[in-house]
Amino acid sequence: MDVRFTLVELALRQQEIKKSRFMAVAGPVADEAAAKDFIAAQSDPGANHNCWAWRVGQNYRFSDDGEPGGTAGKPILAAIDGQGLDRVAVVVTRWFGGILLGSGGLIRAYGGTAALCLREAEKVALIATVSGTVTCGFSELALVQARLGALPGVQVGIQAFTDNGAILTVTAPKSDAGGVERLLMDLTSGRSTMRWSQ
Repeated sequence: MDVRFTLVELALRQQEIKKSRFMAVAGPVADEAAAKDFIAAQSDPGANHNCWAWRVGQNYRFSDDGEPGGTAGKPILAAIDGQGLDRVAVVVTRWFGGILLGSGGLIRAYGGTAALCLREAEKVALIATVSGTVTCGFSELALVQARLGALPGVQVGIQAFTDNGAILTVTAPKSDAGGVERLLMDLTSGRSTMRWSQ
């Protein structure tokens, strides 16, 4: 399985190409609505063009914002995909400097500015997680909380108490779900239950 990455925070990169100024702003986005909000917030209404692209899983969109078709949005999306990124939006703003760049020049300028910005940005791996609930007795509660909480990537959350024990919410990396379940069964000699949400 490919490990995809997203950005930790906003990244910015600016360059001048034949008297036109290009500025790329890239950032992490959770979904399509967040991508649209990011584009609206980062676009400069005073600029000649605010070209953009975003990817969230299998969903993606791009815009040339008045530049010739295929010369801005697609190269920006190619920069996102070329670096194995997901849940990322990029806006490349152009202030026209009076010299026409031609189609090839535009593709290099938009795609290149986006790629420079993304290369320099701090990234973090996207790990698929699964959530579930653990039901255990009072006598095992402290041990279960301590051992599960010590596992890398595992988070033990809100608990509710029943007459016989407690119910804990657990989030774990999807690839480790089986191991978490086995550890829980071993710790409690099979007296606890683990149910993963689908």
